[in-house]
Amino acid sequence: MSRFPLPLHGGTDAGPPVRHDFSTNAHPLGPPPAALDAVLRADRLRYPDPAYAALRARLGDWHGVDADRVLPASGGSEAIRRLTLAAMLSGVTRVCVPQPGFGDYAAAAHALGLQVCGYEDAFQLADTLTLPSLVWVCDPNNPTGASFGAAEWTAVALALGHSGSQLVVDQAYGALRLGGGCALPQAIADGAWRLVCPNKALGMTGVRGAYLLGPRDGLWVDRVAELAPSWVLSAEGQALLEAWTTPAIRDELEASLPLLREWRAAQWDRMAALGFDQIDGGVANFWLAALPAPWLATPEPLLEGLRALGIKLRDASSFGLPGLVRVSVQAPEAVDALTAAMQTFGGHRALPAAPSVHGAFDTTVPVETTQ
Repeated sequence: MSRFPLPLHGGTDAGPPVRHDFSTNAHPLGPPPAALDAVLRADRLRYPDPAYAALRARLGDWHGVDADRVLPASGGSEAIRRLTLAAMLSGVTRVCVPQPGFGDYAAAAHALGLQVCGYEDAFQLADTLTLPSLVWVCDPNNPTGASFGAAEWTAVALALGHSGSQLVVDQAYGALRLGGGCALPQAIADGAWRLVCPNKALGMTGVRGAYLLGPRDGLWVDRVAELAPSWVLSAEGQALLEAWTTPAIRDELEASLPLLREWRAAQWDRMAALGFDQIDGGVANFWLAALPAPWLATPEPLLEGLRALGIKLRDASSFGLPGLVRVSVQAPEAVDALTAAMQTFGGHRALPAAPSVHGAFDTTVPVETTQ
């Protein structure tokens, strides 16, 4: 067995096929037909252009930045690892990560022997920034779905300037934002690295493709580009990113959001009736919930039992949140299946409400990871 076990992803993928997957943050309607067709038609017989010149120009035009600032990656995790390495090679010794948050930020830093400092909110982050650091902000956050407002971004920007730190904004879930708008000021965005992972909004998480947008001043851009392996993006990944900017596909994605909002509201009510204590305040297509009281302390029997029935919830233990799950918006028939299964596990009695866990996060940075 390896001395370095693979990062955890919320539980094993072994078992029967997953019919109703509440653990995924992908679009519940699946891929837009035109996007799926583009990926299926990708030219697998030839290497892509190793410079990805046309793709970078296309993405740059769409974002209004120079193509030189667009760096393709073979997924968000690869981009996180590469950018963290570039920061270390540039003299950074400290990395600030959200808690709870995606574990790859901390895992990438730990693998390089860097100091990891966690923060629970923007104001704690601002207080933490006393030394130059690589600062990760996921907006909306995984797993809470929370998003910084204008006051929070202002506090972070001041601290970044005073400490000489570099911001990275992970926007993996921005296109599936179901409430409000992104409050990231353009001036802060111009000085930050940004990570975009379209495979979630396009419903094709198995196609690994993402890209980084470098800051306007070009900090570390050459180094991050040099650290990329040759042909970092497959033909399918390139096709996915090309489809991402297609107007008809973007229109279809935007048109789907009102339905997801309706599904989210209905699912929230039905899960509350089942005894889940759900944590409000998020804007994404997912949120955190405490399991009903009978399984709050020992969630494994319930999660394993649901998994045996083809229903998967995202165990949040690897986020430092035992007893909680992250659930995503799913179609009504999936919620029907969850309701029937929970009633089976609850026997013939009503499930009691779980004790409130609001604000009860474990602030220890976990090494485990999930997306």
